[in-house]
Amino acid sequence: MVGAGLAGLRSVESLRAQGYTGRLTLVGEEPHRTYDRPPLSKAVLGGALDDTTVDSDWAGLDVDLRLGVRATALTEGVVVTDAGEIGYDGLVIATGAAPVRLPGEGRQYVLRTIEDALELRSRFGAGVRVTVIGAGWIGAEVATAAAAAGCRTTVVEADAAPLASALGTEIGARTVPWYREAGVELRLGVKVAEVAPEGVVLVGEGLLEADVVVTGIGVRPCVGWLAGSGIAVEDGVVVDGRLAASLPSVVAVGDCASWWSARYGRRLRIEHWDTALSAPEVAAGTLLGGEAVYDPVPYFWSEQFGRMVQFAGYVGGARLVWRGDPGADRAWAACWVTEQGRLAAVLTVDRPRDLVQGRRIIGAGQQVDERLLADPRAALRDAVLR
Repeated sequence: MVGAGLAGLRSVESLRAQGYTGRLTLVGEEPHRTYDRPPLSKAVLGGALDDTTVDSDWAGLDVDLRLGVRATALTEGVVVTDAGEIGYDGLVIATGAAPVRLPGEGRQYVLRTIEDALELRSRFGAGVRVTVIGAGWIGAEVATAAAAAGCRTTVVEADAAPLASALGTEIGARTVPWYREAGVELRLGVKVAEVAPEGVVLVGEGLLEADVVVTGIGVRPCVGWLAGSGIAVEDGVVVDGRLAASLPSVVAVGDCASWWSARYGRRLRIEHWDTALSAPEVAAGTLLGGEAVYDPVPYFWSEQFGRMVQFAGYVGGARLVWRGDPGADRAWAACWVTEQGRLAAVLTVDRPRDLVQGRRIIGAGQQVDERLLADPRAALRDAVLR
């Protein structure tokens, strides 16, 4: 296993659970044992936690754990690292993704590791000028923590609305008031030229002064070390429905894996905790000769400005149906319905029951009654056509 994050650890656990008794080696670039990343932008940045280490029976797993070791290349049957070569009969690629950074000589923080979160938290305080670049999931959560700490917070977003690239402008526009309520200045349709020592240089607008600059504009899969290996790479490691890569006895999981989804008829690469948690069971089975397929309903969540935001499904070209009034109701939902009348995706704001029921309906491929779907007083499951 190359990559000692949650996907790597879950691969070890899954191999043992499925009866593998041979030698296991887990290689991780960071010096820590496996920890959860979602709380970094939530509980850790907000000061509620300092440590998110995953509880696991390391002794019982009987794994050769090599931390602080970076994979640099892959040849036939060998992982090359900065600490030497490691031979393998089966390989799990779980190297994750790295944050995208902007040009410029100024200090820019990103949020990916526990060190990132703790250092960034230490810079927050009353009156500190914080500029967050990007109003996506991470940007909104960083802005939430900064505002709560008393920072003078500004979020700069190139799109016309927050979350536009993930959910579309119509949905994203409904979150704009959240920023205002939290005392966060939101600047939309503004691009960043570079990060300077004094702050952020905006295209056509000049310098926006800041004490702390946080870049949250996405990540790229960590697959550069696979160059020349024969592993097919296209926005991540290309794998089939069984998570098998283009070389024998090699699988990929987590943020770096681009798998074929028969459910959606396309490749998916999902950068969320749920994928790292569940995909390794299938990948381990594939290495052991199994035929199981990984094709879930994608799911993720975010906590921002005092709200729990959850999403399940894949929008594609589906039609938007509002469930509740975002302008009047604090808790609301949005659904997407296909031309065939099936629920394709659901977004919920402080309506967890809708999320649970909607995820099941999507997974079952059931058709729905749009009239009931749009009625927030009706249970979502009651909208299913029998």
